[in-house]
Amino acid sequence: MRAFVLTGPGTYEVQDIPEPVAAPGEVVIDVERVGVCGTDMEFFTGEMAYLHQGHSSFPMRLGHEWSGLVRSVGAGVGREWLGRRVTGDTMIGCGDCRRCLRRRGHVCEKRREVGVRDGQPGALAEQLAVPASSLHPLPDSVDATLGALVEPGGNALRAAQAASADRNERVLVLGPGSIGLLVAMFARAGGADVHIMGKEQSSLDFAGTLGFERLWREDTLPDLPFDSIVDASNAPHLPALALELVEPGGRIVCIGLAGEPSRIDTRTLALKDVTAVGLLSASPALDATIAAYADGSVDPRPLVAATVGLGQVGAVLAGERPRGARAGPKIHVDPRNIAG
Repeated sequence: MRAFVLTGPGTYEVQDIPEPVAAPGEVVIDVERVGVCGTDMEFFTGEMAYLHQGHSSFPMRLGHEWSGLVRSVGAGVGREWLGRRVTGDTMIGCGDCRRCLRRRGHVCEKRREVGVRDGQPGALAEQLAVPASSLHPLPDSVDATLGALVEPGGNALRAAQAASADRNERVLVLGPGSIGLLVAMFARAGGADVHIMGKEQSSLDFAGTLGFERLWREDTLPDLPFDSIVDASNAPHLPALALELVEPGGRIVCIGLAGEPSRIDTRTLALKDVTAVGLLSASPALDATIAAYADGSVDPRPLVAATVGLGQVGAVLAGERPRGARAGPKIHVDPRNIAG
């Protein structure tokens, strides 16, 4: 099969490699769609922390936002999975430790991460082998594009839930990238009054096409009480700004990662009685995200600007926009696209 292999920082190949075989407890997926995300780009540049912490190494196969059809099953896996459209959890815990037994496998110390940590190749290939226990079935109303948006959507839904983004709440989302816009969509679906702050006017303009009207830059933010603020940016100064702006008794949620440490004044945190939440992983919210996509309460398909083949992935990771791409922030890959 064909697979995109990152051989080092900024170097890559589309290789012909052996097709995976389903081991006991595993399935093999015919991959239909894969999302490219900021984590993939950090691996491409060599900046991803896992590379320096010994969790990941080159060569590696990226791709953790995916959907596809179950092609084959290994021993111990029910044949009812065959032919089903599915997506899968990125985080695969050991299953035996204290965290896993408490349903916190996404922070298991020994966890594997599809397309991220060593030992679990990703979905930027025509086929993918994953544990059957990580699968989440997709209903007919959730197509391949939506299926590959479940993983980022699960992260965003958790952020919206952590912000208590429901009716009568005013929520400010910092950063109108893929995750920030998904957070805004889920918060809006819950009835919150959603505001979005961005840096680039083009990103704010795109948010406007999604029906968001309260769009700001840092120097134009209105003097309003924000009950919750979600930092979905990579700007190191914004967590401190969030703490400054949030209402006493409110909540700040950190889901974006900066390239350097962010600092906040914990005296302000305490004296304002603010709850601060950090989030890793979509795992606890995957099924709820699928349900929201299935019933149409959230439709993130406009976020996808283009769908390319494996041969174009390197250029996308290097920051190039595909020819003819629309305005959205997300690029998808169809590994079956021979022309790409």
